[in-house]
Amino acid sequence: MPAMSTPLASIFGSGFLVVVPILASAVGPFALPAMAVVAVIAFMVGSIVRHNILCAEPVLSKGSKRLTVLLERVSGFALVAAYVVSVCLYIHILSAFVLANFELDTAFNKSLLTTVIIGVITAIGLLGGLNPLEKLERWALYVTLAILVALLIAFAIYDVDQFLTQDQLILPAMPDRSAWEIATIVAGALIIVQGFETTRYLGDSYDASTRIRASRWSQYFSLSVYVLFVALAQPIVPALNGDYGDNSLIILAATASLLMPVPLIVAASLSQFSAAVADTVAAAANMKEGSQQRIKLRWGYLLVGVAAMALAWSGSTFEIIALASRAFAFYYLLQCLVALSVCRKLRERIYFVFIALVLGFVLVFAVPAG
Repeated sequence: MPAMSTPLASIFGSGFLVVVPILASAVGPFALPAMAVVAVIAFMVGSIVRHNILCAEPVLSKGSKRLTVLLERVSGFALVAAYVVSVCLYIHILSAFVLANFELDTAFNKSLLTTVIIGVITAIGLLGGLNPLEKLERWALYVTLAILVALLIAFAIYDVDQFLTQDQLILPAMPDRSAWEIATIVAGALIIVQGFETTRYLGDSYDASTRIRASRWSQYFSLSVYVLFVALAQPIVPALNGDYGDNSLIILAATASLLMPVPLIVAASLSQFSAAVADTVAAAANMKEGSQQRIKLRWGYLLVGVAAMALAWSGSTFEIIALASRAFAFYYLLQCLVALSVCRKLRERIYFVFIALVLGFVLVFAVPAG
């Protein structure tokens, strides 16, 4: 369904590029169950979004509950901050993949290229608006899905060949980490499957039931692909020799097939640029709405761009991923409070409190891989 394109584009935006090295760094051979845990938590958080589409939006449209309106307004500003971090993250990953192709992948070069690209997006937004670039989203999704399918096939062929020739599948070694370290790193991976919340803000294009179905089925599809992707990648991870970087997927792709790295870099560049544009537009639109039209779109683009460029120099890709996870955890936590403010059933309230506690853990304790 067309309504699924936006959440799918966001969910697949950067996660598949970094999920394998993050989980391998955290839990080694147990990456598959770790991915399953992240998927379950993401689906539970998605249920909060779907609940609010059904139950909170009518209350918000009437403005009958002051607390619900206040919580929703605060969560809107939290989402803007999360989008700023994600814009920086998307372009940082783009820079890592592009620079790796030229063997120029240093921290300084990644920050510099990230700043330049975000500056270009900001300038385009200031001069003429970003609407023409938004059309890249659907094409980026198609290209990303095509490359994902190709990678899944290449990984599966490699795994079968390894099993037939060696009579076993060699999995990555378990890193020397405590249970607490593992929990906090996996918590920092929440951003990998972020994007399902976008259906919450497509009310001008689709009715509530359509958006709820789009959110649910986009999660069914994307989370299944992520679990399969991690499972098939595990026997190839030893090729990294314990060196897990933000562009490690290029090495894994080249190990599976020499034909894969170039298409992967093209897909990564297109998907990350498109996702950054989409989040810039969304953040600026939220600023305009939250400020009651006082902040115009072009100045919203400027604020987002300047903040994202500053973040580009704040740390590594994995550090920005952990920061993005915490930023979105804060937004989702506020959405839990919105849900609680309109919920009357005790069982649902207990469920929402449990999810809020999980998100609180992510918000406070999430740390980067590495």
